[in-house]
Amino acid sequence: MAVTASTPAEVRSILMRANRLLGASLVDANLITIDQLESGNEKLLDLISSAPARQCTLLGVLAYELKVINEHDILQYCMDEFHIGLVDLSIYEGSDDIRNNLNLPACWATWSLPFDREEDFILIATAYYLSPAVRAFWEKQYGTHIIWYGTTLEAIADALDRISAARA
Repeated sequence: MAVTASTPAEVRSILMRANRLLGASLVDANLITIDQLESGNEKLLDLISSAPARQCTLLGVLAYELKVINEHDILQYCMDEFHIGLVDLSIYEGSDDIRNNLNLPACWATWSLPFDREEDFILIATAYYLSPAVRAFWEKQYGTHIIWYGTTLEAIADALDRISAARA
């Protein structure tokens, strides 16, 4: 099952929308302020014009550059409010079929990784669960039920790096 959105324009659109809606959700949840979001968006726009996709993350800017939020606080919020579980991708192999057909640019743009299939369900780990654009993107791509898991940016990056290395 191949995932579309492989042109640079499509990936950029997903990246921009994912980050924009993540920021709005973080403000709505009172996890950051509007001023913090504006500062993060300014830095993100600089990154988008010059950095690789893996560095173009509003969450990364807010958590690691501006240090106004902690990823673990977001994960706790997602568990409490949305009852999603967490997954450690470093110890989870997942499905060869899913892994071999991944659209890596879309994964980087959405900070999400489809990693397994259980009957009619796709299992997706994401650091961007709070972005409705991310959830809608993957739901449209797979057209089936999704079980969402939260994880960190680092866990997604490490897993995507392992997949890229295996493909090389």
